[in-house]
Amino acid sequence: MIKLQVIGNLGKDAVVNNVNGKNVINFTVAHTERFKDAQGVQKDKTTWVDCAYWTDRTAIAPYLKKGTQVYVEGQPDVRTYQTQDGRQGASLILRVASVQLLGSKNNEGGTAASANTNYQSSAPVAAQSSQAVPAASELTEPLDDLPF
Repeated sequence: MIKLQVIGNLGKDAVVNNVNGKNVINFTVAHTERFKDAQGVQKDKTTWVDCAYWTDRTAIAPYLKKGTQVYVEGQPDVRTYQTQDGRQGASLILRVASVQLLGSKNNEGGTAASANTNYQSSAPVAAQSSQAVPAASELTEPLDDLPF
């Protein structure tokens, strides 16, 4: 089995479609990598991944908005097609197994609630609760007194 993991921002709002009685959430994830070319000029390279999330749990779809940062995991699927000029083309599609919302451009770094939302197709929807972690200066218990 090949597993593909992608972290990036959504290029547009997700769309929920019904294909042969099954729900699929379609969205695209973009990752931009910055690098310097041979002449030392900084360039950007954006990679787009088309995602298809086949699931009955479509409750995540309204949260998959343009600019939202997500972690997506699943299996790659190659689709072939014929271009208008008659040549063969191919595209990489990610068949999504799980999605995690990481944040959005409007909310730099995300919030605890959005950072811990996890949807998986093979397991129940898990919305983990967030708990504030105290800073090291706020700890009052001795560090060497472990509870186990």
